[in-house]
Amino acid sequence: MSQLDFNMLPEDCASTICSLTSPEDACRLSMVSSSFRSAAESDLVWERFLPSDYRDILARTLKPLKFSSKKELFFLFSESILLDGGKQSFALEKSSGRKSFTLSARELSILHGNESNHWCWKSLTESRFAEAAELKTTNRIEIEGKIRTQMLSPNTTYGAHLIMKISSQSFGLDCIPSEISVNVGDNVVTNTAYLRPKDETKQQMQSLFYANRVQMLKMRVNEGDERLPVERKDGWMEINLGEFFSGEVDEEITMSLMEIKGHQLKGGLIIEGIEVRPKS
Repeated sequence: MSQLDFNMLPEDCASTICSLTSPEDACRLSMVSSSFRSAAESDLVWERFLPSDYRDILARTLKPLKFSSKKELFFLFSESILLDGGKQSFALEKSSGRKSFTLSARELSILHGNESNHWCWKSLTESRFAEAAELKTTNRIEIEGKIRTQMLSPNTTYGAHLIMKISSQSFGLDCIPSEISVNVGDNVVTNTAYLRPKDETKQQMQSLFYANRVQMLKMRVNEGDERLPVERKDGWMEINLGEFFSGEVDEEITMSLMEIKGHQLKGGLIIEGIEVRPKS
């Protein structure tokens, strides 16, 4: 079909075609012809790409959003906005319109999190949230977050990621791997992860002087992949806690990280939150 033929399409027909694609495809179609350009800008099309509960999300924003069209609202949502007094952030995936949420450290259950001799709460310029939690010292780390699948995009595989940093004064965080899990209903998927990237020199010293002790400590932990934190574009690191499927039925998702079997003192872990985002 030539460009002239495309221009002869009724706008409602072009709108229907655009609405059956994705946000990314709609932007491409807007370059095909004037008929598609008009359709691809319409509220009818872009409201379809917004989540069905977008009005509820608007009511929960920390600051009112100003927009003149549904397309503009979609792209505001894609930049990550704060909800619920700034304790959560929400974003839409630009290519698909699928939802992501990040629970701030204040939305998580952190063992002894409100005890000043164990954890402190501080403002960090690099964080999207008003506060992050920094571990001062403890011999047990237990961090848990919960979210319901009705908040997420249906029929989508999600990954849960602990967003964290390690301070320059950290200690005791890499003796044994932490136990991580994602729990959906009766289905629990467990694994293991280290809280900091491996230091080859330190590992060699441990193997030389403390091999038996390190091995004894690791035997207390369930076997797993021993995942490592990876760097993010925003300057934080993240640990993949696990994956789950968000279906049509509303279920509670519990995501956790625990290091309770080493019994050694540890400190210097900084927690921003847990991000739940669609798997690429």
